[in-house]
Amino acid sequence: MAKPIPLGIPPRDPRAELRDRLDRAPDAHAEAILAAYDVLQQLYDQGVLDIVRGGLAAKDAVLGTLVSDANTPTAIRVMRNLLFGSRILNVQGPAKPPGLWTLFRRMQSEDSRRGLSAAVDFLESFGRHLRSLDEPDHP
Repeated sequence: MAKPIPLGIPPRDPRAELRDRLDRAPDAHAEAILAAYDVLQQLYDQGVLDIVRGGLAAKDAVLGTLVSDANTPTAIRVMRNLLFGSRILNVQGPAKPPGLWTLFRRMQSEDSRRGLSAAVDFLESFGRHLRSLDEPDHP
């Protein structure tokens, strides 16, 4: 009967593999490492690293201030307006633009007339403001 061949696989040492990769890294990535050192030096020279270090040290105070400022009615309205505006801008238009007759029929709805009225009111007040800037007795 045949005898089994002993298979001796040495145990894998992940730390040794990492050390080997780390030893080879400066040769393989010399330009990238030098560029990273340049960026790091510029961040240090400009004081950015000091700001980051201070921000990390005061993260609880900064977070508390941000939360208290974001909890005001004005900030809540701003966030709602931003969300509403992003929804409006993300609306996908139809693949084919509507015809003039379709647009005319849509303008007959009460909501369209209300929107057109608001746009005209805005344009009217904007024009009034521009006229007041053109008048010579304006300060």
